[in-house]
Amino acid sequence: MTVAPPRPTTRRAEQVTGFRAGNEMAALSAKQIDFHLMGYYPITPSTEIAELLDEMKAAGEHDIVMVPADGEHSAAGICYGAATGGGRVFNATSAQGLLYSLEELPVQSGTRYPMLLDLATRTVSGPLDIRGDHSDVYYALSTGWLVLLARDPQAVYDMNLIALRVAERAEVRLPAIVAFDGFFTSHQKRRVSTFADDATVRDWLGPLPDVVTALDPRHPVTIGPYMNDPDLINNKYQLERAMDAALPAFREVFAEYEELSGRHYDLVDEYRMDDAEIAVFLLNSAAETAKDVADRLRAEGIRAGVVSPNVIRPFPADAIRQALRGVRAVVIGERSSSYGAHGATLAHEVKSALKDDQGNRTLCLSRVYGLGGRDFYAEDAEAFFRLAAEAAERGAVKVPFDYYGVEPGDPAKSRPRRGTPPLTREEMTSGLLKVEPGPDGRLKVEAPPYWQLAAKPKRVVPGHGACPGCGIFPALDQFLRGIEGDVVVLYQTGCAMVVSTGYPCTSHRITYVHNLFQNGAGALSGLVEVFHERIRRGELPAGEDITFVMVTGDGGMDIGMGTAIGAALRNHRMIVVEYDNEGYMNTGSQLSYSTPLGHMTSTSHVGPAELGKSFHHKDTPQIMAATNIPYVFTGVEGYPDDLVAKAAKAQWYASHEGMVYGKVLISCPLNWKTEDRVGVEVVQAAVDSCFFPLYEIERGITHITYDPEPIGRRVPVADWLKLMGKTKHLCQPGNEATLASIEAEVERRWQRLKARDEHPLL
Repeated sequence: MTVAPPRPTTRRAEQVTGFRAGNEMAALSAKQIDFHLMGYYPITPSTEIAELLDEMKAAGEHDIVMVPADGEHSAAGICYGAATGGGRVFNATSAQGLLYSLEELPVQSGTRYPMLLDLATRTVSGPLDIRGDHSDVYYALSTGWLVLLARDPQAVYDMNLIALRVAERAEVRLPAIVAFDGFFTSHQKRRVSTFADDATVRDWLGPLPDVVTALDPRHPVTIGPYMNDPDLINNKYQLERAMDAALPAFREVFAEYEELSGRHYDLVDEYRMDDAEIAVFLLNSAAETAKDVADRLRAEGIRAGVVSPNVIRPFPADAIRQALRGVRAVVIGERSSSYGAHGATLAHEVKSALKDDQGNRTLCLSRVYGLGGRDFYAEDAEAFFRLAAEAAERGAVKVPFDYYGVEPGDPAKSRPRRGTPPLTREEMTSGLLKVEPGPDGRLKVEAPPYWQLAAKPKRVVPGHGACPGCGIFPALDQFLRGIEGDVVVLYQTGCAMVVSTGYPCTSHRITYVHNLFQNGAGALSGLVEVFHERIRRGELPAGEDITFVMVTGDGGMDIGMGTAIGAALRNHRMIVVEYDNEGYMNTGSQLSYSTPLGHMTSTSHVGPAELGKSFHHKDTPQIMAATNIPYVFTGVEGYPDDLVAKAAKAQWYASHEGMVYGKVLISCPLNWKTEDRVGVEVVQAAVDSCFFPLYEIERGITHITYDPEPIGRRVPVADWLKLMGKTKHLCQPGNEATLASIEAEVERRWQRLKARDEHPLL
C-alpha cells in the first residue's frame, strides 16, 4: 500500500460566517469534499441532506452522482460498490434506516473501504417515533466503523472533514459515521464558519488514497472472499489494529485541522474538569446544556464539570480515564439503553476503562434519559449533578442504574377508552354486493349504485390528520365499502399510518397493525397463516372469516417490494392496496420509483443542470402480475363504482384463491402543488391521458375497464401535466424532449395494455 507523502504545513484558511442547521452543514461539507457518489434513501430527520445536495446539483454547484435507492439496505450496497471502485462515497440516514442497512456495514469495514455516513440520530421503532435519541448509533458500535459525534452544526461540518481524513489514512482505512442529534442539531440553526473556497477542503483532504480497486482489469482482484479459520480471526485482528491506529491518527488530524480552521477538537471534550469533584458524562447536544449548569453550580461553590466524547469508536479509554481521574462521582447519561444489561452501553465501557486505572475511585451512576426525543433541559442536567453530589457525599452509589424522566401511569387507564365503538360483522355486511364466477372465467359483480352503500359505517372515521384534499382516505373508504364483513388491516409506515394513529388515539374502528416499509407484506402473510392454522387447530371458531388488507404507499412498494413479491409468490390469501401519490410524501415529497419522469420533488429539483426526476416510473401492477397472483387491478377515487366492484372481486379472490394487488392513484395537493379542491380533476386527467389506465388482470388475463378513446375523452399527457405545479415546467419551451419522452412512454405502455386486452395469451 502506497503511503501518501506528508502534506506541507497548513496555514489558517479564509472562512465565511453564516447561520445554518446541522443538515445544511452536512450537505455543504459533502459538496466541498466533492464526493464521487451519494447513495441514499429518504428517512426523517436525515432526508434533508440529500434534498439540499440535489438542489445544489440542479443549480450546477457540484457533480456528485446522486443515486436514489429503493431502500437503505440498497443504498448501503450502492455505497459499498462505489467504494470498491476507489471512489469517495457518502450516505446519510437515521434510525430504522441504519438498522435496515446494518448487515452491509461489517462487509465494508471488513474489506477496509473508507466512506462517510452522516447519521442524524433518531429513536429506533417501535412504536414509531421520529424524534431524536441515540438508540440507532448504538447499534453501529460493533460494526467496525469509526464513530464520531458532532454536538452542534459547526461540529457536523468539521467532523465530516476530519472523519474522512482519518478514514482514508493508510494505517486506518475504515469507513466512518458522524452522528449528530436528530432535530436538536440537524434542524436547529447556529452561527457557523465554513471555508470560503471549496479547494481549501479538497487540498486539505489530499488525493484519493491508493486502495485495491475493482476497476483495474489488468490487475484482477478478489474482494470479500469466503474465509475460514484462522484467516477470519486474523482479518478481525487487523481491523482491531486499525481501530488502535485511529486514536493517534485522530489526535494528529485534530491538530492539523485546528491549524487550518482555528477550531480545537480532542478525543474527549472536557469542560471545567481541571479540579472537578463531580461530573456528568453526556453525548452531543445535551453536554452543551450541562455546561451552562456547571457554570451556575460553580458559582455556588460546587466543583462541577462536563465530559463529552467526540469519538466513541475507537473508544477513547485513556482520555476518559484522564478526564475522570480526580472526580469523586460521575453520572453517565445516555439516550439509549441496553435492555437487561443493568446499564447503558457506554456506562459499562466507562466503568471498564476506569477499572483499569488502579488509582481511580470514581463512583459511577448510569442513567437513561431522553428516549423518543424527550427534551433535556437545564433542570435535568442539574438533577444529574445533584445525583453525583449525593453519591460523592455518601461515598457510595445507592442506585447504580435507572431511567430518568419516566412517569408512572394511571392503573385506572390501563385499558385505553375507545374513541369509537367497534364495528360488528352485521354492520359491515350490506348484502347488496354479490360476486360469483361467470362462464368466461371472470368474476361477475352485482353491485348497487355507490350511494346505496353509503349506509355502511366508515372503517376509518373522520378526525385523522391528513392534509386538506388528500385522496388517501376517500379512496380507501370507497375500496373498503366493497369489502363485506370483518377486516383486519396492516399499514406500512406512511402518511396514512402517521396521520391516523397518533397515540393514544386512533381513527380505525377495526383491528389495525403497523409494520415498517420494508416488511409489511411479510408481517401480514404471517398473520394470515396463523389465522388459518388456529382455525385448523380449533383455537378459533370454525367458519370465522376475516379479510386481511395491507395498505401501503409513500414508497412502500419500493423498499417493501421484495417482501411483497415474496408474499405474492407464496400466494397468501390477502389483499395489498397501494395508494399512489407519486412520491415519499410522508417524509417531505422525495422522489420514489412511482414518481414519473420529469416530476419535481425535493430530491429531483428543476434547475440549469437538472430537470426533475431522471427516469421513468415503475409499473408496479405489471410487476405484481408477473408473479401470477390471481387478481391485479388499478383504480381511482373518481370512479367509485369501478373501485367498489374491484374491491368485491379482490375479497373473493383473497378468500378463495390467493393474493391480490391493487394500485389506486390518489391526489396529494400539498406536494403536487395544486389547489385542495381539484384533486379529482387532476386524477381524472391522469386517467384520460392514459398515464394511469384503469384495468384488471384476472387469472393472468387483462381487461381494460375504462377506455377514454372510444368515448372521445382521451387528452394529451401535457393537459394533465399543466394542472400540477410540480410539472408545469415540462410544458415550457426548452423542455420538449423530456415531454416527448413522457408521451412516448405513456403511449407505449397504453398500446401494450390494449394488446394484452385484445389477446388473452399476452
